[in-house]
Amino acid sequence: IIAAVLFGVGMLLRRAREKDPRAAEAQAKKSGRIEPDEPEIDLSGPRPNVVGMNVSGTEAHVTFDVPLPEGDDSVLAELLVGEAVEVLRERRHSVPISTIDTVVAFAGRPMPSEVGRTSLPSAGELPEPSDAPSMLSLSTIAEDPLAADIDWSGDAGGSVVSAGDDLGPIAKELRLPKAIETGLRAQGIDPATMSSADLVVGTLSLVGYGVSEGPMEGTWYATKGASRTFIREIPHAAGDHPELGDDAVSRFLFEFQSAGADRGLLVTDKFGPFSVYEKERREPRVRFVTRERLQRVVDSLALG
Repeated sequence: IIAAVLFGVGMLLRRAREKDPRAAEAQAKKSGRIEPDEPEIDLSGPRPNVVGMNVSGTEAHVTFDVPLPEGDDSVLAELLVGEAVEVLRERRHSVPISTIDTVVAFAGRPMPSEVGRTSLPSAGELPEPSDAPSMLSLSTIAEDPLAADIDWSGDAGGSVVSAGDDLGPIAKELRLPKAIETGLRAQGIDPATMSSADLVVGTLSLVGYGVSEGPMEGTWYATKGASRTFIREIPHAAGDHPELGDDAVSRFLFEFQSAGADRGLLVTDKFGPFSVYEKERREPRVRFVTRERLQRVVDSLALG
């Protein structure tokens, strides 16, 4: 009797699953009959940080915390003007929009200046929002640097450095594609003075990663789909030894294991010792993005 009851209950549950398409699909994925869905590509991209907005006559002025390059940058100007219109759209219920016919974007440090303007179709009328991918989303034209098969051989430990060596800005040693440079500026990162961590974290945001600060200063989590990467920055201060120390490497490996992430990146302005090869061989989920390896990361983007 007990066997018959259990059999009947099992049949009822099976029929219920067959009627529920979501349960059937989940079971099919679990059994390997169909492939799991690919994670959606984020086409929105990061957004410039707004530091102020005011109305002057018939103009709406929107100010962004964006460092400007020397000379004109028409791409960055177009991006900021478009973003200024979206800021006005988001705040239209708290701003007297009925008299506004022009939107003006300001940016630059330390004193912002006008970078561009656009006229509205008519006073108080906003243009239709665009369905096109953001210019700050490189997900469809750039390779994911965390998924790229980068050849690190011959990089770390290849430089002769001493404690007295002065390490200047990394910008002087890097060749940045224009799209990356513009994308970094739009996030408030000045390529001329950025650190290695600024470059890596900003670039990951451009290729679709959601980046959030970690539990400790100098740490971040980069998330894309179901994958999560732990990032630790080892800064270089004036007077420090220019090569990454073994104690910093060991501390990073401990933090990575404690973070429970799928991958780990140690990012530093310092040069890397030969010992990082052995660490990466023993723990293939981690990578040490040292000073001499940064250009490899940039080149791996393979921008179209």
